[in-house]
Amino acid sequence: MFEQYKLPFAYDALEPVFDALTMETHHSKHHAAYTKAFNEAAQKAGLEGKSAEEILAGLDFVTDEGLRKALRNNGGGYWNHNLYFSVMGPNGGGEPTGALAQKINEAFGSFAAFKEKISALAVTQFGSGWAWLSVKKDGSLVLSQSANQDNPISLGSGDTPIFCIDVWEHAYYLKFKNLRAAYVEEFFKVVDWNKVAALYEKALKK
Repeated sequence: MFEQYKLPFAYDALEPVFDALTMETHHSKHHAAYTKAFNEAAQKAGLEGKSAEEILAGLDFVTDEGLRKALRNNGGGYWNHNLYFSVMGPNGGGEPTGALAQKINEAFGSFAAFKEKISALAVTQFGSGWAWLSVKKDGSLVLSQSANQDNPISLGSGDTPIFCIDVWEHAYYLKFKNLRAAYVEEFFKVVDWNKVAALYEKALKK
């Protein structure tokens, strides 16, 4: 059974960037609903024992169209939010260091250029969706965007996401209203780059 990601900080710990009501609604309502529905769909599909990554990577093997859609949407919502919440923290902000910083500089020229490019993907994603930083099989970094609850895993890219920006309105609308760009800019103030770096190192071992 898939367990909902437990935040290692209080709902008000990210203020003033994120207000407590936004965090509580996002985590205890939206993410909880995705987790519950994903468990139900996985059970109906007979996929107990499979990891979320295995299920999302193997959606084409689910012959029932309704179940496949439920797994894509709710499994994606479960997995995407796990990553999103895991790279946030009250002591976030700044820039990455070490190997991840070096790789970002190699791929995008500078951290500032990386931030500009992934922010543009987040802001220009039409409707609900995500912007991603992922590790390719050769260890290089790549940016992408996806609609709804899709991610590089469910889209079959073979890339491993290590950082994401949620641009569903429930992630920011209570505070930022329709100002998505302002939300994206503020989001970087709570990113824990040490956690992203750990995910980068883990992805290299796959």
